Amino acid sequence: MKMSLQSVKVQKLGPAECEKDAEKLKFIDEMTMKADEVQANVLKEILRRNAETEYLKRYDLGDATDRKTFKSMLPVVTYEDLQPEIQRIANGDRSAILSAHPISEFLTSSGTSAGERKLMPTIKEELDRRQLLYSLLTPVMNLYVKGLDKGKGLYFLFVKSETKTPGGLTARPVLTSYYKSDHFKTRPFDPYNVYTSPTAAILCADAYQSMYAQMLCGLYQRQEVLRVGAVFASGLLRAIRFLQIHWSQLSHDIATGTLNKNITDQSVRASLTYILRPDPELAQFIAAECSGGEWAKIIPRIWPNTKYLDVIVTGAMAQYIPTLEYYSGGLPMACTMYASSECYFGLNLRPMCPPSEVSYTIMPNMAYFEFLPHNPDSTESTHPSQLVDLTGVQLGKEYELVITTYAGLYRYRVGDILRVTGFHNSAPQFRFVRRKNVLLSIESDKTDEAELQHAVSQASKLLLPYNTSIIEYTSYADTKTIPGHYVIYWELLKKDAAAGPSDRVLDKCCLEMEEALNSVYRQSRVADGSIGPLEIRVVRSGTFEELMDYAISRGASINQYKVPRCVSFPPILELLDSRVESTHFSPSCPKWAPHKVDDKVGPQ
Repeated sequence: MKMSLQSVKVQKLGPAECEKDAEKLKFIDEMTMKADEVQANVLKEILRRNAETEYLKRYDLGDATDRKTFKSMLPVVTYEDLQPEIQRIANGDRSAILSAHPISEFLTSSGTSAGERKLMPTIKEELDRRQLLYSLLTPVMNLYVKGLDKGKGLYFLFVKSETKTPGGLTARPVLTSYYKSDHFKTRPFDPYNVYTSPTAAILCADAYQSMYAQMLCGLYQRQEVLRVGAVFASGLLRAIRFLQIHWSQLSHDIATGTLNKNITDQSVRASLTYILRPDPELAQFIAAECSGGEWAKIIPRIWPNTKYLDVIVTGAMAQYIPTLEYYSGGLPMACTMYASSECYFGLNLRPMCPPSEVSYTIMPNMAYFEFLPHNPDSTESTHPSQLVDLTGVQLGKEYELVITTYAGLYRYRVGDILRVTGFHNSAPQFRFVRRKNVLLSIESDKTDEAELQHAVSQASKLLLPYNTSIIEYTSYADTKTIPGHYVIYWELLKKDAAAGPSDRVLDKCCLEMEEALNSVYRQSRVADGSIGPLEIRVVRSGTFEELMDYAISRGASINQYKVPRCVSFPPILELLDSRVESTHFSPSCPKWAPHKVDDKVGPQ
């Protein structure tokens, strides 16, 4: 079914909570009612302003700003296609290569190329576009949850390390860029969007000090908290784990009105002076709730007025839903927006819907959007001529997102697979299905099959002196632990059983795999603490034959069967775990340290 513009039934959001909200909701309705017109104007503006860039002149567009010429002349590209241009900018070339406006910084993507973070060029005005999308979230939420101006939000927000390219440009994650911007630091007071955390605590680069200060403030203001959140579900679970470990010190500080001596950041200490006060009753309450070992419904027990959790639980984060339900007692989970390092895309107009029903409405003013039809069962590649525009997608179909941005990405494949679930006016709504080619993910890390194969190959070299090799392997992301961690199942062939590798050697294999994984994974392990030590589970001989037999019994073709490199189906995990002979963990963290971005951005 294709949605025609003639069949569009006008939908209006409202009634608004206040006049300010009414303006924002009207803006959403106007943008979505004329989505195709807005898209044509966005593309025209991008091509007009960047007409003299080296990249666009290469394809001889001339003064053309129409879609037909654009699509016939410009190729659909990946990050690897743009690496030469990005490398020149990173090295200090300030000419108009991709964008007529100066590149202000690079936003580091959670995806990787050659094991390193991708660098996404951005311009200053993109902060205005991101801020605009943020400004739409609260008016939409106010349609579903009343009284948010009567309390505060306990949000666990963090900055990550930033680097400098050889040419002197800052490279950092998109949220770090936003939190460090004046848009965030000097944001006007909004009674509907007040945080318990002081800005200094959010901007503290030390993860422990930042978390401690934010948790302390959240505990002091427990009765005022109306919503609890983090960017990702995994981040909120880390906050709960932090409370499990540090509740005794936190309650001591609250009882005495003093601050843990391990909080050494002076700006953080100064920001907490307004809230620190002796409160023995509160301290006793926290100790009573946390010391008994019962953590079910801990969120509403500590923060009794919480109306919902504000956290992303779509895509890879869906694996955390059962654990969040346990800690929250089944509180609603609101997924409010859809964004990436490349571009901010849209928002959820039904933020209180169940996680399985979350769909995002693409805002047509954010960038120019195209969609590459995706058929997971087909081995044939889709030709670029098959790309469709924003309003040309069909209900129920899956597409890979392709964007053209003001900052200089043209027909760029983002790698997100989306399914069309409906329309708001003429703007389609999409369910995030998955990241293309991503095998394992705990938080912001993304490990594909090639990276996993490389890591296994590197670790297997440690087995050679013991006449041992890896027959087969598979993996899964274990999110039952906090933080989650990678589990790798190995079936080994020992040519001399008596002289096989020791437990110590197999532990080293875990670390060797971690050393071989990409920088996003290693930063998450070392600096952020958002991923636990990698685990290898050695299974007994014949296990992977049993796995094949099970797959065939469920209808798989014996001729086409391939060992899955990642598994999540419970019966398969149960089969594997029932065959485990030994378990091994990485004995230490892999190497990672903040450093300048190398002058070679990805493979040459």
